[in-house]
Amino acid sequence: MSEAGDELEALLALMRTLRDPHAGCPWDREQSFASIAPFTIEEAYEVADAIGRGDLDRLRDELGDLLFQVVFHARMAEEAGRFDFAAVARGIRDKLIRRHPHLFAEPRAVDVAQLHVSWETQKASERAAAGVHGVLSDVPRALPGLARAAKLGRRARRVGFDWRDAAGVRAKIDEELAEIDAALAARERTQVADEIGDLLFTVANWARHLEVDAEDALRRAALKFEQRFECMERLAERDRRSLRALDAAQWQLLWDEAKSLTKKDK
Repeated sequence: MSEAGDELEALLALMRTLRDPHAGCPWDREQSFASIAPFTIEEAYEVADAIGRGDLDRLRDELGDLLFQVVFHARMAEEAGRFDFAAVARGIRDKLIRRHPHLFAEPRAVDVAQLHVSWETQKASERAAAGVHGVLSDVPRALPGLARAAKLGRRARRVGFDWRDAAGVRAKIDEELAEIDAALAARERTQVADEIGDLLFTVANWARHLEVDAEDALRRAALKFEQRFECMERLAERDRRSLRALDAAQWQLLWDEAKSLTKKDK
């Protein structure tokens, strides 16, 4: 067996020990699919964060944490007599072979656009075979909001329900902003929240039309803000100034300096 196989088998054995009903860890034994799911989502985010920060050492560790989540779920399913880790691995292997017919069924040269069409066609066939008929019915509700909004938009586009182009979505953004202003003027708090939701949904789909991943764009923007704010903290500490004592003009000066410094770091 390869080193990777040896290490994976050792991890699976460790998971069996942790879940042992008599000698295992009390915390691990009492977990369920539902209780572990939030940790699984959190680990996926931490993988994305390590990638965003360009930290490959941390990425290695976070991928290990995410793999452990897969092993944990597979072990609980095995205990329930439903499936085991081998079935999970076999399932994804078979799926990837089905979705790459240009490599395994009828080898031929294809371009990226053809690959996308082939991939989506195969996915649609798999959904139909599984009894999933609604266009939007299997879009996961646990996805982050912006990612789910864009995915819903992509699915709806398959049957012709979409804005014609990015300009059409941009016009819808102006409409949504006007509706927010109207709700604010009427002091309708619930309506304001609903309209802001509509705006965010539209922005996610504007990004989709512009071929931008809205979730990734927001994650990178948040990281950039975090880095600049931390730089401002260091600058204020350097000058022995309290952040709470700064006025708007002083904040702006610090922000401009931090913005300049963090750009140079890149």
